[in-house]
Amino acid sequence: MLAFLFRGLTADTASGEALFGALTAEARHPGWFVEGEVPDTLDGRFAVLATITALALVRLEREHDAGNRASVALTERFIEVMESEHRELGLGDPTLGKVVRKLVGMLARRTELWRAAISGDADWTATTCESLYKERAGDQALDYAAGALRHLWSRVDGTPLEKLVDGAFR
Repeated sequence: MLAFLFRGLTADTASGEALFGALTAEARHPGWFVEGEVPDTLDGRFAVLATITALALVRLEREHDAGNRASVALTERFIEVMESEHRELGLGDPTLGKVVRKLVGMLARRTELWRAAISGDADWTATTCESLYKERAGDQALDYAAGALRHLWSRVDGTPLEKLVDGAFR
């Protein structure tokens, strides 16, 4: 009834779906959990997804207005999925909002970290460690994850906006 007052920031609620779907597929790659030794838990899976999403958000920032629209759509899709997943885990309305706000804050923190690493103001490997692991990872696992994130960044960074939004990064 009052939906017209609470429309999302984007006109098309599905506009972030393709990119978020591609990022989710990337986050499900077993290498993160096997070679990268990210714990295959809800927290570990979230860390990988939020890290990959943060890289995409940093890339979208370079595209000014069109990138801002895509960034809003991606963030809205992230929120929708986090809310839906946590509802399925049994969280109800009194706590759901607080949990989702915390998750969005964690995404924002990772976006800040990766913005600094990509600009050269922070060490890539240290950023990888902070973004993916609660505790210090083994050297081989950290090297794998840092390399995988560099490779992912080069793919995302080298993809034109239109293809990126469609989830078709190289």
